[in-house]
Amino acid sequence: MADDHRTDAASPLPNGLAILLVTVTSGSVLVLEILAGRLLAPYVGVNLETYTAIIGTILAGIALGTWAGGVAADRWDPRALIPLLLTLGGGLAIASIPIVRLLGGDAGPSGSSPSGVVLALVGFGPSAAVLSAVSPAVVKLQLRDLDRTGSTVGRLSAWGTGGAIAGTFLAGYVLVAFAAVTTLIVTVGAALALTGIALWVSNRIVDTSLMLSASGIAVLGVAGVATTDTPCDVQTPYYCLSIEPDPELASGRTLVLDDLRHSYVDLDDPTHLEFWYIRRIADAIETQIPGNEIDVVSVGGGALTIPRWLAATRPATTQTVLEIDPELVDVVEDEFGLPPVTIVTGDGRQAIRRMADDSADVVVGDAFGSRSVPWHLATSEFVADVDRILRDDGIYVVNVIDGGSESFLRAEAATFATSFDHVAVLRGPALLDGAIGNSVILAGDHPLDRDAWRAAMIATGDEGDLVADVEAYVGDALVLTDDFAPVDQLILGAR
Repeated sequence: MADDHRTDAASPLPNGLAILLVTVTSGSVLVLEILAGRLLAPYVGVNLETYTAIIGTILAGIALGTWAGGVAADRWDPRALIPLLLTLGGGLAIASIPIVRLLGGDAGPSGSSPSGVVLALVGFGPSAAVLSAVSPAVVKLQLRDLDRTGSTVGRLSAWGTGGAIAGTFLAGYVLVAFAAVTTLIVTVGAALALTGIALWVSNRIVDTSLMLSASGIAVLGVAGVATTDTPCDVQTPYYCLSIEPDPELASGRTLVLDDLRHSYVDLDDPTHLEFWYIRRIADAIETQIPGNEIDVVSVGGGALTIPRWLAATRPATTQTVLEIDPELVDVVEDEFGLPPVTIVTGDGRQAIRRMADDSADVVVGDAFGSRSVPWHLATSEFVADVDRILRDDGIYVVNVIDGGSESFLRAEAATFATSFDHVAVLRGPALLDGAIGNSVILAGDHPLDRDAWRAAMIATGDEGDLVADVEAYVGDALVLTDDFAPVDQLILGAR
């Protein structure tokens, strides 16, 4: 920074430029916040903890940057600070990609990564702090009349907040649907850095070596993006999607969404059911709902393993699959083909709400955001809607992931009991070992053939524990409602 340009010699920026700077930098910070969730997802999943870590980190960066930017603006000419901050902030935004990739380690179900707080803090904290320092520097320049301090600060603060709101909606509703996350982050970072360089060229106040250093970070960030591997085969608006061949079976494929194996498909044999919980869902249908011509609704599509199995074993079955991510459906169709099903894209709860009473024989619940069922698909209100569309002899069978405390599994069983007369719980092998793993809940308004369901599991050689007394197992477990459904905390055993 040039020492002969003191703050008291600085002239204000044109009002339009000042507004543009605070609007764009504030908006960029919020765009990065939204994109951070997608960048971190392959390493730490998509859950409440991930978004809490990102939001907390970004807010901390904004607070630190705003304070530090104000202090710096009192010591140096803000006209010299602003180009440097824009260039450095843009470079750090680009660098977030290789930083997260390198620190995140091996993505997917077999990898291990630092906590979401660490990845968010190291990856996005620096850029949020540096970019947030621009606003107080701009405000410092524009404060020329003490009688109008309040209106000046208020106006620029309002524009900054407006930029943050616009950035949030732009990223969430538009950008992620049209470009890959890495492309968007690089574009935002490059635009900020180039703006800083353009401002520097226009006044040359900042020392050249400082600008070269800031620009160098942007260049290194781009190089890091080019030389580090993306964990995704396809980045959809909802998932980091990868398809992994089975090293032991040439026709086997595993669909990985973010950091979790979601589906397994044998391209040559749709009756091959690889996962424990998928076999239990199939057993439930086979033992509880005889006959070929049945109506099945699947909440959550993935690679359509159960629909493929039903199409092969019960070809007269009418199937409707509810999947929130249309791009996932496109990838599955391209890679695996689609069985004869009707696919409805969009939120599963809204789709269930639109279905007619007594229109289904089976509802399968297998929708996940990382390791947890989306909370609004776990509440008593949703379960009641499922009960509404099921016929009197129908069943609701759901895949549930929980940890060793089994707090969520018990709560979900208690929630099912608010609508269904009969509930059965089959605890999976991982859960029995005290680890996080799959279990399956089966419910209906007619008596369930629990013995047949358990016998089908034993016949396959699988392990698991059919809860003998569900009422005693549930105890005083929390009933989940739209008003209170702490799904993530229950899975973590924090409640």
